[in-house]
Amino acid sequence: MTVSPILIPIAGITGLIIAFILLSRIVRYPGGEGKVAEIAEKIHRGAMVFMKREFLLISIFALVIGGALFLFQKPEYGRAQSLAFFLGALSSSLAGFIGMYTATKANVRTTLAAKNEGAAQALTIAFFGGAVMGLTVASMGLIGLGGLFAFFKDHKQVAEIMEGFAMGASLVALFYRVGGGIFTKAADVGADLVGKVEAGIPEDDPRNPGVIADNVGDNVGDVAGMGSDIFESYCNAQIATVAIAAAVGARAIASADQQAIAFMEKIGAEPGQKGMEQLMQLPLLLTAVGLLCSLLGILIVKSMAGKNPAEALRFGTIGSAVLYIGAAFGLASMLGLSANVGLCILCGAVGGIVIGLITEHYTGGKPVKEIARQGETGVATIMIAGLSVGLKSVAVPLLTIAATIFVSFEFAGLYGVGMAAVGMLGTVGITMAIDAYGPVADNAGGIAEMSAMGEKTRKITDSLDAVGNTTAAIGKGFAIGAAGLSALALTTAFIQKTEVLLDLSQPEILRTFFVGVFIGGVIPFLNGAITMDAVGRAAFDMISEIRRQFREIPGLLEGTGEPDSDRCVDIATRAATKRMILPAILAVGTPVAVGFGFGSDGATALAGTLCGALLGCILLALMMSNAGGAWDNAKKYVEDGHFGGKGGETHKGCVVGDTVGDPLKDTSGPSMNIMINVMAIVSIVIAPLLA
Repeated sequence: MTVSPILIPIAGITGLIIAFILLSRIVRYPGGEGKVAEIAEKIHRGAMVFMKREFLLISIFALVIGGALFLFQKPEYGRAQSLAFFLGALSSSLAGFIGMYTATKANVRTTLAAKNEGAAQALTIAFFGGAVMGLTVASMGLIGLGGLFAFFKDHKQVAEIMEGFAMGASLVALFYRVGGGIFTKAADVGADLVGKVEAGIPEDDPRNPGVIADNVGDNVGDVAGMGSDIFESYCNAQIATVAIAAAVGARAIASADQQAIAFMEKIGAEPGQKGMEQLMQLPLLLTAVGLLCSLLGILIVKSMAGKNPAEALRFGTIGSAVLYIGAAFGLASMLGLSANVGLCILCGAVGGIVIGLITEHYTGGKPVKEIARQGETGVATIMIAGLSVGLKSVAVPLLTIAATIFVSFEFAGLYGVGMAAVGMLGTVGITMAIDAYGPVADNAGGIAEMSAMGEKTRKITDSLDAVGNTTAAIGKGFAIGAAGLSALALTTAFIQKTEVLLDLSQPEILRTFFVGVFIGGVIPFLNGAITMDAVGRAAFDMISEIRRQFREIPGLLEGTGEPDSDRCVDIATRAATKRMILPAILAVGTPVAVGFGFGSDGATALAGTLCGALLGCILLALMMSNAGGAWDNAKKYVEDGHFGGKGGETHKGCVVGDTVGDPLKDTSGPSMNIMINVMAIVSIVIAPLLA
């Protein structure tokens, strides 16, 4: 049985329409007036300023890279790949803009719903705000990739053309994720250190000039940044699987390769053109089915809005994953393929859930309480305990990824590894919805505090925010696992495409490969150093500005003066756009330099570089994100009244730990996901020139 390719972009358009229906429902709720509306407008305006400046910077890089593809890529498909590149960049940018716009409209409406209608309505609005982002990410991927496949399906290099789309998405993810991370942590560190530690005023206090920038940062980092991150992995997983299917199918057709024919027969595909097209289309069909399952998961959360928020979100996530796994087996059977396809999807989905649960344990369970307890003996023991938690948290997720790779390969070879990545990311609509819900709930609490809405409202927003912190931590763990698996799939596709022989019994190959491995191992550490330094320098400027305003604006600390919040937003935006250029050059330039710099051995050296960078990025990303999340929640645990509560010595130590952990979990850690995926997709795009 065959399925018309046009159904895939149609599914994406349908999802986008539903996203806009949800957005229209959100904006129909009252947006407040007076001080509440003024605060919300400042956050919205700051977010839009960031998006505009980032888009201008992205446009410059996109023109250079797209022009290079147009001029220097193989003439058979260079122009079409360049067009796909621009389409991918535009799709990711549009998804980020829609998500950001929605989040900055949903936040104040969540606050007002908490005040006037209660927790259930507040949860619904906050979740719908996240759902718009989730559905937009999934839908734009289906429209872009599905549309390209439908239009170019008879083109011999359809896989290469689609790789251009993924490269465009990766470029935007690099800017939004890294730039957003620098923005949010510069604002957060500045607001916390001067406001909480030096001035002794509460979090989200309206007297603090950095508070608006901090709330803007929640959106640019965890909505636009995370959205583009997941969008990149979502597209890359599909592209890698398509590329592997194309490479294996071409060998089966052109040279009657017995290994390729045996693989196709193993998973029930006909060894020929029809079977190859079927395997290339399958990941796109599965993500279209995943969008439907995500919609059902969103309905589950809506129906449970009156119950415990954490329970509602968990049921929605797991429910959609179970539906997706069942649908994968059904689709495989309908297409006449082996159940091995469904088993690969099962591996990926289970792997994603395990990584999320382990992340939840290390950033919200017993380890967090132990870090807080260590605060009774000073800051040093807090730092030591947090680092220990971060290091320990790497083991199980990495072993889970290893098990996922091993088992999925047994079911369907390298194609199975790609399908496992698709399985992990198939229900991205609900996964991203739950993650984007977090910053909406966080902003709602900030607006309630700044507009003095009272203890009752703040209690509701705090309960939503507490769940949001957990979902954000789980989301980061999931994003790392998904990025690692999709990057691995791209790396295997690169090796398949270049047909490089990694025979390590040959001394020359052994030497070149391991030189590449060590070059790749350096990249994540350089990237971490660059991004940490960027946050430190930007935070220095922010701290200096907040101190200046406290000194020079009459009555600011007494509550009679008005802070210049726009100035702080401008400092963070300029820092984000200026200081993330170097990571972009590092990610895009390394594969090009290694691939062409090693001459005829370029493919071997680049394969090693990708392997070294992949392992280093995953290890550092997990360690940084989980250590930072644990320090953050240890501070919150103390603020809930444990070990002396707010204002005590333990609390002050935990604030320092949280401040150190912030750039780890929200800037350097997440940037590793982007780094390895950008390197992998650039490598696969230049692969034909190295083969």
